[in-house]
Amino acid sequence: MTEQEPSLGERLERLEARVAALERARPAARHGEQTPDPDVFWALHGLQERAEEPGMVLFTGSVTLPGGERAEWQQAHPAEELLADDWSQAASAVAALGHPIRLLLLREILHGTRTAAELGAHRRLGTSGQLYHHLRQLVAAGWLRTTARGQYAVPAEKVVPLLVILAAARR
Repeated sequence: MTEQEPSLGERLERLEARVAALERARPAARHGEQTPDPDVFWALHGLQERAEEPGMVLFTGSVTLPGGERAEWQQAHPAEELLADDWSQAASAVAALGHPIRLLLLREILHGTRTAAELGAHRRLGTSGQLYHHLRQLVAAGWLRTTARGQYAVPAEKVVPLLVILAAARR
């Protein structure tokens, strides 16, 4: 007695299930490109399992700063909300990062230079008036907070977003 072959419908159903599993495991490659290793996109695959169409933007990070402080953060936003938002509301926060001195200030503070006096000793930060102008801009935009008189820190919830912006701006 011979084993009965699966019907054409059953074979097609199995094939479709296999294709769907492969598509979930790897992002589609563009014409002429190799499909990337699925381990490279482990975070993306986790997001895709949770997100509904039209998708979601997620950033996350776990960082130990040079001074030993830990920053761990995750934010997720539905793509539909981000695309519908009034982007001009982000202008002041983005603009505050648009000056090389402010980026240098943030870098120095993340590396442990906390007081206005210590920051003022840095040769590239200009006069005390210029220094305070840039510090006020960063505090107003939420990238810095005053922890004590004349002492500044990047809020823990801003460390990972700041590093994400810097990573996105890399060439």
